[in-house]
Amino acid sequence: MSATGIGAPVLRREDKRYITGKGQYVDDVNRYGQAHAFFLRSPHAHARILSIDTAEAEAEPGVVAVYTGQHLADDKVGGLICGWMIHSKDGSPMKAGPHPALAQGKVRYVGDHVAVVIADTYSEAKDAAEKIVVDYEVLDAVVDTAGARTAGGEPVHEVAPDNTVFEFHLGNREPTEAAFARAAHVTKIDLVNNRLIPNAMEPRAAVGDWDAGTDTFTLYTTSQNPHVARLVLSAFIGIAPEHKLRVIAPDVGGGFGSKIFIYAEETVCVWAAKKVGRPVKWCAERTEAFLSDAHGRDHVTHAELATDAGGRVIGLKVHTVANLGAYLSTFSSSVPTYLYAPLLSGQYDIPAIYVEVDAVYSNTAPVDAYRGAGRPEATFVIERLMEVAARELGKDPAEFRRQNFVTSFPHQTPVIMCYDVGDYAASLDKALATVDYVGFPARRAESERRGMLRGLGFSAYIEACGIAPSAAVGSLGAGVGLWESAEVRVNPVGTVEVLTGSHSHGQGHETTFAQLVSDRLGIPIDNVSIVHGDTDKVQMGMGTYGSRSGAVGMSAIVKALDKIETKARKVAGHVLEAAEGDIEFKDGKFTVKGTDKSIDFASVALQAYVAHKFNGQELEPGLKEGAFYDPTNFTFPSGVHICEVEIDPDTGVTRIERWVAVDDFGVLINPMIVEGQVHGGIAQGVGQALFEGTVYDSSGQLLTASYMDYQMPRAYDFPRFSVETTETRCPSNPLGIKGCGEAGAIAAPPAVINAITDALGHEDIAMPATPRAVWRAIRRTPQKMAAE
Repeated sequence: MSATGIGAPVLRREDKRYITGKGQYVDDVNRYGQAHAFFLRSPHAHARILSIDTAEAEAEPGVVAVYTGQHLADDKVGGLICGWMIHSKDGSPMKAGPHPALAQGKVRYVGDHVAVVIADTYSEAKDAAEKIVVDYEVLDAVVDTAGARTAGGEPVHEVAPDNTVFEFHLGNREPTEAAFARAAHVTKIDLVNNRLIPNAMEPRAAVGDWDAGTDTFTLYTTSQNPHVARLVLSAFIGIAPEHKLRVIAPDVGGGFGSKIFIYAEETVCVWAAKKVGRPVKWCAERTEAFLSDAHGRDHVTHAELATDAGGRVIGLKVHTVANLGAYLSTFSSSVPTYLYAPLLSGQYDIPAIYVEVDAVYSNTAPVDAYRGAGRPEATFVIERLMEVAARELGKDPAEFRRQNFVTSFPHQTPVIMCYDVGDYAASLDKALATVDYVGFPARRAESERRGMLRGLGFSAYIEACGIAPSAAVGSLGAGVGLWESAEVRVNPVGTVEVLTGSHSHGQGHETTFAQLVSDRLGIPIDNVSIVHGDTDKVQMGMGTYGSRSGAVGMSAIVKALDKIETKARKVAGHVLEAAEGDIEFKDGKFTVKGTDKSIDFASVALQAYVAHKFNGQELEPGLKEGAFYDPTNFTFPSGVHICEVEIDPDTGVTRIERWVAVDDFGVLINPMIVEGQVHGGIAQGVGQALFEGTVYDSSGQLLTASYMDYQMPRAYDFPRFSVETTETRCPSNPLGIKGCGEAGAIAAPPAVINAITDALGHEDIAMPATPRAVWRAIRRTPQKMAAE
């Protein structure tokens, strides 16, 4: 292993500009003559718009224009789309209501976009918005996830009279019912997977620009997938043809899924730039982000697990109500269906599974993918079930899991997925040793001596990453293919530019992708630059989400590098006057087999452009190659996380005393960056388990619309993590990598809740397990609950 190649803990090259304030974010983009946008948002969760009077606002100082949904309709600007078609179990397509970028006739959640004011300054636009007079007919709001289908009153969308988007199912129903009929024991649980609000360091922002001379548009936006944004804005919303629309996503300060989607604000900004003949800029205030960024999770689930007399799991039944909010966001329909149900098998050999998911509309912010997207929800269900079942059966929770692990690969689950490779017991064994499992009873006794409660919880997770292959996701309703592209340009002096369709918003691609090229071509890492995030530079790409940048994005680079090496061998053969088949390439040098005749990579690059040694047309000058990669299967990272907590019964405060994470991510490109990704994921998962919870009142008002009411975890909430890995090489991509970005967020919530319930001695606690909730749960003894 070289000092900068695959497997080396190279410091992130991009961090220098980040920590010295030299990053270039959308808010840093300022175009000559730009105006500023402020969006008037609905104060009501559900209301008809009877009229909008903008006259007084238009007369305010500095105001350039005021637009409403009618202006968009007049210009035939299409609505925002959902790109994944889901069919109900009766075969009918999902009921997709209209989603205009500015409300047309009705508002459906607090924060819905009613109008936009464009002015010389942001303050002038904000002040003028107060002069807009909107006459609303307020309607009853649908807020409760479990009760959305029976809410009564006017539905959120007319196309869904009972607020049901679809009734999805997956698995083998009859064998599952048969398994439950012969079960020796059935474990039943009811769970709420609490709604979360993404909170990236950089709020969403957009700058729309229009060039009158060429009739071309440029959109600077905080996006995880600028090419998909261009595709949707051009082909579906109708802003401009693709070749007339450039989308640039510069440095992006975090996304976690919330910046995958196409939002109203960026649509309006790029459209309005032509209307006013000036660039239009918008940057979200934090409260706007709380109101209108796509939220995550929000499931209400009943689940049952059937076991035989020997403790083997023989069946699983799950019924989930998934809240999708007021509108179908870009990929929202896929999250509680094909990103959730196929992972409910977990790491376990469960022969019969049947899942039903009822997706509902409500008068709340749209819900879409958030770090892990469906996989955390699935893991929470199966890992809570496994923990509770072990307790009910009187079995050690670690050994109960081991007894039911998949041990033979490939393994076909009853819910689509075919696990390719893994060694789940190896991760469990390493986690047990690292956490000192045998010493836990003594630590618990010591806590009891001090009047404290101590518990230990497991989470044995699996996820499907590298969201692909195209044929598979297409058959499941995806509106796009999920391949990735790369282009490798070798310059005459031997430096290399890599153009990738993946997009980095904190993952370290500029380092890890350069490590791959450095390792493969034997050149210094400083001679490699990574280009991404600009649709005029990178021809096409599918972006970054679902831990796909390594398994899919880097694999595309590998394919392009294969072509580079093949041509470079031919160039070297011409220069060294040897047959191509006699040329060896190793450590950046081309050598004629059995001789000392050689030439380094940089010299071959120069000769490729000089081209003096080429004969006729048999070899084209230059050294530039591109490739698309479409994987053959998902990748399946897995692992075991163990959380140990101590609870103060007087205050209900839960303190995490130990955290062990043992993950199988396949081959690691940069173990230091991988560990950082695990740390961040655990922090988000613990945030959900202990602190974060989105609360709407019965009228649809968001009560947790700021950091005053929505608690984020802090550094002092965590111990020092023990992060370890095992390795089974992924067979479905050339690098053998699996993906690591979402693992911590998937594994953490059940590990925390399993630890807390172990300490409490009962299961009656829900996320977020705040001190108040835990304090109350401590006083709800099993005897009290039995009496109730």
